Amino acid sequence: MFLKQITLQHYRNYDSLELDTDRKVNLFVGPNAQGKTNLLEAIFALALTKSHRTSKDRELIGWQAESARISGTVEKRYGSVTLDLTFSPQGKKAKINGLEQRKLSDFVGTLNVVMFAPEDLEIVKGTPGVRRRFLDMEIGQVQPGYLHTLQQYGKALVQRNNYLKTAGRGANLQEALLDVWNAQLAEYGVKIMKKRKQFIHKLQIWAEQIHAGITAGGEKLDVQYRPSFEIDLEQDEAVLFDQFMIKLSQVKDQEIRRGMTLIGPHRDDMSFSINGKEAQVYGSQGQQRTTALSLKLAEIELIREEIGEYPLLLLDDVLSELDRNRQTQLIETFQSKVQTFITTTGLESVDVGKLQDAGIYQVQNGKVTH
Repeated sequence: MFLKQITLQHYRNYDSLELDTDRKVNLFVGPNAQGKTNLLEAIFALALTKSHRTSKDRELIGWQAESARISGTVEKRYGSVTLDLTFSPQGKKAKINGLEQRKLSDFVGTLNVVMFAPEDLEIVKGTPGVRRRFLDMEIGQVQPGYLHTLQQYGKALVQRNNYLKTAGRGANLQEALLDVWNAQLAEYGVKIMKKRKQFIHKLQIWAEQIHAGITAGGEKLDVQYRPSFEIDLEQDEAVLFDQFMIKLSQVKDQEIRRGMTLIGPHRDDMSFSINGKEAQVYGSQGQQRTTALSLKLAEIELIREEIGEYPLLLLDDVLSELDRNRQTQLIETFQSKVQTFITTTGLESVDVGKLQDAGIYQVQNGKVTH
């Protein structure tokens, strides 16, 4: 997979940009707050229809503009594809080869990316919500329909929570109505949990191998799925649906008292351990950094395994955060395999000598020069 060209119109601080990205490594250099991260964010958004930094699409639209547009030409193993994504106050429009997609989930997955930024350390040491977002972003790229299922689950969850709040305030509880929400929650929840379990199992295989390589065999990384309640996800969906419904009936009184849904994928987590010790709690900053790096490199291989070609790799100011050993490991992993986009404030923090087929671009106040 190769991004040959990208065009931005009224996207953040880019009024207009047409850029040929025909090198294997594209290095964007410039001071902070000039638009380097915005450029990587635009590539990410073209893949996933959303930013990795904000949930408010309005922030992506340039000052005093009515809409923002990202388009790009992607070379895939079966041919060239043109992608077009527009953000406006009315919503998002996504086109593949000029044809508007009825659902955004039909657009997601045409371009695949792995983003690695300093804040990705939060995957290891941050909140469960950060880890769930990581899971959902990555599964959504390689599993058609996952994001739609997640969206349906979210709708059922909001409606069920609203109903539980009403019941908690003394309104008469209508069991039949609660059963409807329960059935929807269980139906979509089971599908999400099975997908997450399968994804984390594959991620573990790659991450363990990569982590051992970075640490010269000194550390063993273990990645585990932590669902919100005990459930055997090897069972088929019909059995799991019944188990989910039974669990909901067991916590019903507690949920009514608290006015919220207490079990389900929205409360899942994942854990990381190094040589048997929990990385979030006992890992040094170096170990946490290596764990995050191993996860990102594992993602690259997992996506290739799932779709048959490598994704793009986006490195946002991350090389300067890594020591030479980890930087070398990262460069050697993507070199010659993955088209890579790197931002940095200066070339002195990057081992440029190890980069092959690299184009260096200067970024200044929303302008890019080669």
